[in-house]
Amino acid sequence: MWSAFLRFAAACRFRLLLAALIALGPALPAAAVTPDAASAPAADVRIAQLMPFTGTPGLPGGGVIPPAAGGLAPQPAPGGPDPGAGGRDPHALLPQPPSGKASIGMSARYGEKGGLIPRGLVWRVFADTPEASGAYPLVGEAVEPAPVFFLSPGGYVVHVSYGLASAARKIVVGGNSRREQFDLPAGAIKLQSDVNDVVIPGPKVSFDLFEGSFLQGKTSSRPYYRGVNSGDIIILPAGSYYVVSTYGDGNAVIQADVSIQPGKLTEAMIHHRAAEVTLRLVQGSQPGAPSETQWSVLTPGGDTIKESVGAQPVFVLAEGDYVGIARHDGKVYTKEFSVETGKDVVIDVAAQ
Repeated sequence: MWSAFLRFAAACRFRLLLAALIALGPALPAAAVTPDAASAPAADVRIAQLMPFTGTPGLPGGGVIPPAAGGLAPQPAPGGPDPGAGGRDPHALLPQPPSGKASIGMSARYGEKGGLIPRGLVWRVFADTPEASGAYPLVGEAVEPAPVFFLSPGGYVVHVSYGLASAARKIVVGGNSRREQFDLPAGAIKLQSDVNDVVIPGPKVSFDLFEGSFLQGKTSSRPYYRGVNSGDIIILPAGSYYVVSTYGDGNAVIQADVSIQPGKLTEAMIHHRAAEVTLRLVQGSQPGAPSETQWSVLTPGGDTIKESVGAQPVFVLAEGDYVGIARHDGKVYTKEFSVETGKDVVIDVAAQ
């Protein structure tokens, strides 16, 4: 009977912990990945202080804090509790519920020994009994860090998401009010790339995240998150991942392991050894390649790296040796050239 509920949860784009949840019963921790070392160490920054948003994976850009968001969470008053490091119990006193209901206070923390998550949480409460249509009704929803739901006696499934990390739990409500605390061992990552210590502009580079370790050969073939933009902050389950950084659309691709720690931000700078190469066809002393000129870039062994059509195409190529080929008006022209890291060049191919 839970299959309909699982289909509904998938339609909401939840990370489905629910299949195991139904089989196991009352409690299940957040899904976590088991991972490994990084190209840059985790910065000792609580991601609670970097959460100027409220989001859910069900919305566009779920789990992402773009650079433009900016801003920090308010800091605790001197001598007061730090909500990102634990703080006081948000439900020390639960409100009086309406007649026939119980007050259920919800909160989440960065793992068993982590502090409370102060923002960015999305809560949904479903009845555990389907309607005539087979759908499990949504009985409550909140985007507060520590909401209180007034629930009638019965069974429910509670789902909480924090970026791309999530947890679900089946609860049974009786006549007494109580608290429910979830463990979400989540961290965040901010990715950028550079060449010779010069940061590559955001539009020119992208990242794919995979579970596992590239260095240890424990990798997943399917991206966990595809197309991460430079400078975005991605919230995801703590663990080991590896990053594939692609500079341009040629062969400038670098892989590196990263480690996500609960409650902390990992800032990783991926170092590329590449440069931008502009190819142009030169007739005499004048560059004048028509726009329909066909271009190919090959390795010395004859493997094709990139093809393009245009007057002066620009290729991003990894450091190494190449052969540029121009085809125009039934004729073929070639030029051997080398690429050095960080040295953008114009390569003239003589039309002789």
